[in-house]
Amino acid sequence: MAEAAKRTPKAPKRDPNIPQHRGGPGGGGPGMRPTEKAINFWPSLKRLLKHLTKEVPLIALVLVFVLLATIANSVNPAVLGHATDLIFNAVQAGQAIDFGQLGTVLFWALALALGNSLFQMISGLIVNGVVQRTVYRMRKQVSQKLDHLPLSYFDAQPRGELLSRVTNDVDNIAQSLQQTLSQVLSNLFTLIGVLAMMFYVSWVLALVTLVSIPIAIVITTRVGKRSQKLFAAMWKRTGELNAQVEESYSGHSLVKVFGRQHEVAEQFKAKNEEMYQASFGAQFISSIIMPLMFFVGNLTYVVIAVVGGFMVTTKNLGLGSVQAFIQYSRMFTQPITQLASMANLLQSGVASAERVFEVLDTEEEVDAEEPAAPNPALGRQGKVVFDHVYFSYNPEKPLIQDLSLVAEPGATVAIVGPTGAGKTTLVNLIMRFYELDGGKITLDGVDITTVPRRELRSHIGMVLQDTWLFAGSIRDNIAYGKEDATEEEIMTAAKATYVDRFVRALPEGYDTRIDEDASNVSAGEKQLITIARAFISQPSLLILDEATSSVDTRTELLLQRAMNKLRAERTSFVIAHRLSTIRDADLILVMEDGAIVEQGTHTSLLAAQGAYYRLYQAQFAGLQDD
Repeated sequence: MAEAAKRTPKAPKRDPNIPQHRGGPGGGGPGMRPTEKAINFWPSLKRLLKHLTKEVPLIALVLVFVLLATIANSVNPAVLGHATDLIFNAVQAGQAIDFGQLGTVLFWALALALGNSLFQMISGLIVNGVVQRTVYRMRKQVSQKLDHLPLSYFDAQPRGELLSRVTNDVDNIAQSLQQTLSQVLSNLFTLIGVLAMMFYVSWVLALVTLVSIPIAIVITTRVGKRSQKLFAAMWKRTGELNAQVEESYSGHSLVKVFGRQHEVAEQFKAKNEEMYQASFGAQFISSIIMPLMFFVGNLTYVVIAVVGGFMVTTKNLGLGSVQAFIQYSRMFTQPITQLASMANLLQSGVASAERVFEVLDTEEEVDAEEPAAPNPALGRQGKVVFDHVYFSYNPEKPLIQDLSLVAEPGATVAIVGPTGAGKTTLVNLIMRFYELDGGKITLDGVDITTVPRRELRSHIGMVLQDTWLFAGSIRDNIAYGKEDATEEEIMTAAKATYVDRFVRALPEGYDTRIDEDASNVSAGEKQLITIARAFISQPSLLILDEATSSVDTRTELLLQRAMNKLRAERTSFVIAHRLSTIRDADLILVMEDGAIVEQGTHTSLLAAQGAYYRLYQAQFAGLQDD
């Protein structure tokens, strides 16, 4: 103990720019997310492609079908050129056209065209499966990652921004891969195949065509560099707009109550304008690639037509060969143009991938190794000890300094104090939502940092001031507190917490569906359901954070009776502003600025006429004034 008291608190392992949690000093809410980094294109693209490694066999199959389609597509112009030569040479020589030979040639041309379409369709179906499975695994990774991130990460992330990364950005990755994967392969093979056929037909015209490649590369790289940053900004603005919309929608009733519709509309207009400017810039810069490449292709076409016509007149090349070469020139510039135009899709997809990778790269919670079997001592009695605890959300603003306390088994410990005193922080540390900077907390003599969070929290029940119910039946919401809850246990919990009283009056009873916002039940009824959810889990340690703040006086009396049953034979930490709700607590802790300034029973603290007495008198005076 003496050594712990002298210990210098360790520096918190968190970003000093991350804002304080809601329970921290001043009740600070979530802040803005970290500044968006400029996109690092090639490393991010390489990492994105690594997600396709599990699909290598199918990608190899795609290569085979794309190669077959390319061969069919590349040979077809030469076959059609041969048909032209049959007709032109026969007419020029004054001979009859051999329709039998011409029909055979046209049959092969049709077969090659049909084969090309069939092979492209098969490769497209395979690519669709490859992309969707890859994105499925990526979504799964993000979901699992979110389950292992510390609470401080979510405090620093607007919900709309985070949802945008999980949904919009992942969907954009799928769209980009879907549209570029097979097309890139097809266009690359087409370039190689067409180039080989061009040299086969006429090496002179092939060299003339190759002049367009350096011009295309210069255009693509210069435009691409500018659009990369613009696409990163576009998806950043998308996340910010989603965050603003989500926040406004969640609080739409308050917006209307305070008449802030115009202000919210103006904020949306400003965010929407920012997104418009970023999106317009990104799409405009990337879209000019296509017309520029068409211009280069048309110049090449004109040069080939002139040089080819001259070679026909000098008898150095047949008319059918020139016709085939003109087709090849179009086929050669088309994949270059498509590759250039797909650059904007790829840049957009990689920008989204980088935003998803930022979530995947976030440092996870440090947890203890999973033990071979649950610790039998943990949660047996419910004794909680704070041993010289140090903690702060920001290293520059110390909060809890050298705090020690003991909560005996079965005792009810009430925590009171002004806003920002550290009351909620105390229970956050018990739940290991945050890690200590110094000292330790034990539950039944077991250091809580030596057991996995899942095992620790399985012994703790928590009822918060902000009720949370999911879209489902009332029965399902109660049973959420225990995975294998029986119907009897659900009924017992509901009756003990007086949920049964109002559920019986509902037309569908316990099968009544809670809508998305839980607006079809009152605030008090929602709180009763959350208490029933905690009751059914039968925890050894109970935490009640302003659990009665949203209910009326009559409901509060019912809750107090339910609380007495819930707290029976288990240690309870109760955070309350209504001092009338904690008069019967075994121990009352009065906190100010992260320190316990007084502790005792309700009667002894009133007699001391200290901090608790002043809080009590202020609250009583407020009631008298009312």
